Formats: sequence, C-alpha cells, structure tokens
Amino acid sequence: MALKNEARGRNDIRVSFEFFPPKSEEMEGQLWHAVGQLQDWDPDFVSVTYGAGGTTKAPTLSTVTRFLSQTPLATASHLTCVGATKEETHQVVDTFRKAGVTHFVALRGDAPGGAGAPYQPHPGGYANAAELVAGLKEIGDFEISVSAYPEKHPESLDTAADIDMLKRKADNGADRALTQFFFDNDNFERYLERVRGAGISIPVVPGIMPIQNLTQLKRFAGACGTVIPAFLDERFAGLKPEERAKVAAEVAAEQIEDLVRRGIHDFHLYTMNRAPLVSAVLDNLGFSRRAAKSAGAAA
Repeated sequence: MALKNEARGRNDIRVSFEFFPPKSEEMEGQLWHAVGQLQDWDPDFVSVTYGAGGTTKAPTLSTVTRFLSQTPLATASHLTCVGATKEETHQVVDTFRKAGVTHFVALRGDAPGGAGAPYQPHPGGYANAAELVAGLKEIGDFEISVSAYPEKHPESLDTAADIDMLKRKADNGADRALTQFFFDNDNFERYLERVRGAGISIPVVPGIMPIQNLTQLKRFAGACGTVIPAFLDERFAGLKPEERAKVAAEVAAEQIEDLVRRGIHDFHLYTMNRAPLVSAVLDNLGFSRRAAKSAGAAA
C-alpha cells in the first residue's frame, strides 16, 4: 500500500477504539483478550457503549472502571438520556465521575421499543443529545464526544436537519463528533463540506467498521441507514474464511488510506471486541505499535 512505508513512525494518524460491555463470562474473556492485544496500538482513547434506556449501566460502569484501573488507556463512557429524568441522568453522571470518567460520548439513545419505534422524550428528561451536552457542561468540565451521520440519521427529516442537530451539539460544547460507520468516502467528503459550511468546526472523526461478517453487517447497516456498496459483495464473493479476513483488512485499510489523502488523520475503529482484524488493518497501514514507537523515540 502506498501509505505503508510513508506512515511508519509518523504521528499524524491517530486512532481510537470502541468496545461494548460483555454479556457473558465467555464474552468477558474475549473482551479483555482483545483489549490486551489492542492497547499496544496506543489509541488516543477508547469508548465503552451504553444501552438504550440505561439497560447496560451496570456492565458499562464495571467495564469502564476496569479500563481505568487496570489499563493505561484514556477511557470514555457512552451516556444516553433516553428513558430518564434529568435528575436520574445526573445521578448516572455522578456515579461515572466518581469512578474516574472525565470523557463522555453523549447520545440521545434508541427508543425503548427498539429500531424503528417512535422516540418520545422522557418527561423531565433531556429531549436530545444537544440538550444532554449542555447539561453535561453545566455539571462539570467534561470532554464530550457526540455522534454524526454522513448518510443521515434514520429518524432525521433530511440531511439539513441532521446537520442542524450536529451544530446544536457543537454549539453546546461538544469537542468532537464520531461518525456512524460508512464505506463511501466521496459521500463523507461531501457531508464534511456541508458540516463546515454550516459553521461547525469541531473534528468529525470517521467511524471505520472492519468487516467481521458481511451478512451480519448488512443487517446492522439496514437498521442504522448505512449504505453497503456493491463493490463489497464483489470483493468477498467466493472467498474462504481465511481469505475473507485478509480482504476485510485490506478494505478497511484502503478506506483509511484514501481518507488520509483527503486530509483526515483521526479514525474511530469499531472493534466488535475482537483484536485480529483491527490489528491487521493497522498493520496494513504501517501503523506502529507502542513498543515500536517507544523504541523509535529512544533511538
């Protein structure tokens, strides 16, 4: 790859990782094995997801606490406001702050009825993520990330309304936006031009989804409005499992390489709590692990 030799040892490509709380003992083992493998890539930060209606508050808190106490990783907790009053949300924030959290990924959250169900703000609660950001800034000097949707949030009337919501989040104090995963870089570039044209200056960090399973990804993409380009079917057609993993790493690395050429340098990788594919992507890019970075600095 063109970027491989050029990128090695450079400091202008930065990554962050998303994890989710494990739901079983087996998944817990898988998560922490992945963390052990991926922390050597020295991410800027990692984030831990939080379920709709606060359904995963306890496992999220447990997972975040372990990240903060047992790893060197700067750790952000996702936070939603769906199904809760402002006071209840503030109690959650206080609990996480006492655990050492200083960075939140502030999200409205999905409707309790699941994807497609109509969203109704909780009486006395925050109506949306923009209000939640403002509330967090009143509580404390938190670092705040928010979401962005290059292909429009499924519930937004149109892209203009979607970008208006992002502007409200930025104006209320958000530090960066992490995008929903996408595969069309031309569309992302057009989106970013509209975002900047709307006066939004915060970093918009592309969310990159290395493809663990294309069939499952299509189902997930359908629910969140992500377009799966036809070329992906062509790239994966007729491949054996070991070949699919190699191609998946190449696809994600090629997407990142192209975005770097367009002037993007920060990337948020959705790990699915698995290390091999994410590591293969970064290897393909020539990104160096922490030990190699330290050795280079010492030299």
